[in-house]
This record gives sequence, C-alpha cells and structure tokens, in this order.
Amino acid sequence: LAAADPRILALAAQVTESREQDIPLLLLNLKGILNIASLGCEESKKIKQDIYNYDLTQYCMLVLRQDHSRLRGGWATAAQLAEILSHCCVGLEVKEDTEEFYKKFLPSAIDNLLFLGRRLQARFIRAIKDEEKQDFLRWFQTVTDAICWLFGGHIQLAACVLQNDHFLQLLITDDVETAIKMMSVLHNILTVNSSVLLQVDEETLHSVLDELVYKLSSTTNPVVGNAATKLLLLVAKFCKQLVKLLTARYKGLKGLLSKQWTGKGFDRDLSQLLDLLDLEQCSGKGEMRMQHQAACIIQATWRGFLTRKRLKKLPQAVTALQRSFRAKREQELQHLKKQKEDEALKLQMQLQRQRAMRLFHERQLALLEIIHASQVNKYMEEMEGKSALTIQRFWRGYRARRNFHQQRQSLKEYKAAVVIQRAACKFLEKRRRRRPLSSWKDPKGLTDEQRLALQQKVDDYIKLHPASQMSEEMSKELHMQAQEKLAQFLLRSRLDQRAAQRRETLLAQVNTDVELLMNAPGLAEITEKDLDVFMSRSVPVATKARQSHNTMLKYTRCPWWKKLGDEFVEDDVIPDDALNAELGTLFIGGKK
Repeated sequence: LAAADPRILALAAQVTESREQDIPLLLLNLKGILNIASLGCEESKKIKQDIYNYDLTQYCMLVLRQDHSRLRGGWATAAQLAEILSHCCVGLEVKEDTEEFYKKFLPSAIDNLLFLGRRLQARFIRAIKDEEKQDFLRWFQTVTDAICWLFGGHIQLAACVLQNDHFLQLLITDDVETAIKMMSVLHNILTVNSSVLLQVDEETLHSVLDELVYKLSSTTNPVVGNAATKLLLLVAKFCKQLVKLLTARYKGLKGLLSKQWTGKGFDRDLSQLLDLLDLEQCSGKGEMRMQHQAACIIQATWRGFLTRKRLKKLPQAVTALQRSFRAKREQELQHLKKQKEDEALKLQMQLQRQRAMRLFHERQLALLEIIHASQVNKYMEEMEGKSALTIQRFWRGYRARRNFHQQRQSLKEYKAAVVIQRAACKFLEKRRRRRPLSSWKDPKGLTDEQRLALQQKVDDYIKLHPASQMSEEMSKELHMQAQEKLAQFLLRSRLDQRAAQRRETLLAQVNTDVELLMNAPGLAEITEKDLDVFMSRSVPVATKARQSHNTMLKYTRCPWWKKLGDEFVEDDVIPDDALNAELGTLFIGGKK
C-alpha cells in the first residue's frame, strides 16, 4: 500500500490537537489539496481515500451542524465546507465498511447539508440589508450546488433527499428566490433519477406535488410558474401513473394552467403539460362514465330504501314529536307559573317589610314625642341594648341549632352502636349458657403390647436425656419461689377484675346520664319531679353547681356594652375572672 499524503497527515494532526472553534478554518485547507489533483485520476481517488480514512470528512460533516455565527469565518466558511464535503464524497471508493459509508455516512451528510441550507434560508429571509441578503443567497446557492453534486455522484441519495424533512421545509416557503433554487434542485433530482418519485412513500409524493400545485395557484410570478410547470411536465413525461394522480387529485389543475399562466412566456411547456392532462382525461372518460352510472344506480337504490324506511317510521315519529312538544310546553308553563308565584311572593314580602319599617318608625317617632328631651339619650341606649341582645339571642339560637343538627347524627350512630353491642353480648351470653357440658369419658385402656412399647420409649428417652441431680434445699427454694409468683398472679388478677368491674359500672353510669340528657324535656315542659333526677345528692357538688349557675346568670345579665368583644364567644366559655369553676366535675344522678 502507498503511503498517505503528508499534507493530509499534517492537517489531521492539526485538527486533532486544535480547539473546536479553530477546526473549520483548518478544514478549508482541504480545498487546496483537492484542487491540485485532476478530477477522476488515480491521484484524486487516493487523496479522497486518505481524507476519509483520517476522518476529515467526518469532521466536515459534523462542523456543518454548528452555529457558524459564533465561529471564525462565519457562514462563508460553512458554505465552503459544504462544497468540500460534496467533492470529497463524489468519486470516493470505499473498500472497507462499505455498508456504513453508503447507508449511514452519506445519508447523514445529506441531512447536515439540508440542515445548513435551512439555517441560511432563515437568515436570508430575516436579513434587512441588501448586501447581507446577497451574501446569504450566494452561500445558499453554494450549499444547494453541493447537494446536487453529491446526489449526482451517488444516485441512490435522490430518494433520501426527497424523503428528508428539511428538504420539504426548504421547498415549502413563500420566498421567491430560495423557492426557485429549491425547485431547481428538485429538477436535478428528477433528471438524475426519473423513477425516484415511485420509490418514495405516498405521503412524501403528495407533499411535493401539493407544494408545486400550490405555488401555481398562489403566485403570479412567471419565474416561479415556469419552474413549477417544468417540474410537473417532467413528472408527467417520466411516469403515466403520476399523470393519473395529477388528474384525479387536482381536479381544477387544467383550468388553472390554461386561465392563469397562458401567455406568460413558457407556452410551449404549458401546452405540452395540458396535452398530457387532456390525453389522460380522454382515456379515462369512458371508465368514469360507467362508474358515474353505477354510482347513480347505487344512490337511487339507497335513497329509495331510506325513503321507504322513513315512511314506515313516520307515525311513530309524529307521535314522539307531539309528546315531546306537549311535555316541553307543560314544562314552560310550570316554569312561568312558578316564576310568577316567586315574583308575587317577593313583592308581598317587600311590601310587608316596608309596612313593618314604616310602623316601626312611626312608633319610634311617637315615643320620642312622649319622652322628655333629657331622657332621649337614655331611651336610645336602652333600645340599642335591646337590639344587641335580640341579635345575640338569634345568633346564639342559630348556632345552637346548627351544632345540635351536626351532633344529632353522631349521637344516633353512637346509640345504635350501643344497642347492637348490647344485643350481641346478650346473644353470646345466652349461647354460652345453653352449650351443654361434655360428659367425662374414661380413656381407653392400653393393651399389654402398647404398655410395653410405651415403657420402652420412656426408658430410651431417660437414657438419652438423664435428669440433673437437685438437692432437697434447692427443690424447697424453687417450690417457695413458685408459690410466691402464684400468689402475686392471683392478687394481680383479683385487682384487674375489680378495675374491670369499676370501668363497666362507670360506663353504664355514663350511658344512663347520656340517655337522661337526650330524653330530657324542654324548659317549658319540665316539672319538679324531673328536676330531682338531675339534682346531685352531694352537698359540695350541689353548692359548686349553684355558684357556677349564679356566676353565669350574672355574666349574661351584664349590659351589652360590657360584652362588645364577646359577640362570637362560645356560650360555654365564661371569662376566668368571672367564673372559676370546673363544670366537668358536676356528676348527674347523685353519685360521684
């Protein structure tokens, strides 16, 4: 094997040792190396082989993905690298790892070139100055030429270019200049590989044709119209199947071409395309006529079936319609009636409220006329106090009723649980009492053989596990310890039994007190006999309860202006300085 070119070795070493931002400028030296060798000679192939073997083409491909606006050389360097990459790949004959080169490297190179083209197109559209736009357009042209050169050297890449998403994005643009260049790329693809449109998937084919027809229908630029017409003519010439697709998918294409683009300077290509479309339409007209007649027969039969079916269901439909109409009308009448009643009630309540307010003001004025002027302030204070007491009384009543309704369900559940538990305990107790005692049965006697076998097992066990010798003093001490522990256990069990009995007694007393409170009559219906049930027989407890009650009455009879900060204090909460009593110690039923 011949030695590698020293210039390529030196460049590869510099690229490996250099920083990332300096690599694009170093790769530009490949252009001088490639220009020295003549195209197609053995020396050129050898140089391209060395460049690929030392991964310089991989570097070129990866650099195209970078944002060159932040690198030295800018986008001009990127365009030159795209040109270098295409020249390095065309004419290269890879002898090792050919599958990786043709199926991975070349598609990746096409993808990176198209990605670079999208970036240049976007910056060309956003550019404001004419000089910048010309530069970006020139670099875009260089990249498109590199793409054409690459798939011209490798025909299998034509389908890869068409199926690439970046190519479709480049083609779908409203900019005239870049659109013309992309249509020239598409023209080169069809020229290189005329059957490429049959190799791509249906979605890609439809997308390309849709964009060409859209450009014909949405623009009046003759350059764009000429390029799109030539592309459609090229498609129609190469494949008759695509002519059928054009006539079937785009019904108004013929009229659009004849009306909008006649006399624009490319009538020759336009007439050829129209002739192809007319020829296809005439050949398919007879088949279309037969299909049209068959469709008419099917539609007539189906409409007749639907009409007969509808006529059969017509009486039911009329009945259902009348029923729904009457129900809806009745609902509307009820709604109107209810609305009128609500309005009348609202008006009546408003009139009653106005009448009550008028009577109240008249009564107030009459009282103010009777009362002496010096007593007016005192009267107003008394009225304010009564009003505050009334508001507090209503608020406390509302709060008490709300709390009672919230607690009623929990109390019902508690009582139901108590009833269920009591019934279950009674049932278990009755079943335990009814269970008959098992009669004592003497064990069956052992036979002589069983007795001998059992004795032999006992003797064997004693031999294997001899008992430890224990003195008489140790056995007595162990017996005393066992007796003490037994006495402690019996004493503890007796105490636990007493504690359990006391708990059951207290629980029964609490349940009785709760039932008494729940079944207690109201204050208007209570009698002296009912009071005796809730009186405590303990003198200290009764005295403490009487003191607490008197303190509470004094607190509630205080003037309203002394309790301005206590409107929303709970009824059970009394200030500590006024009431220092623990009401939780008050036992009901006369027992402590």
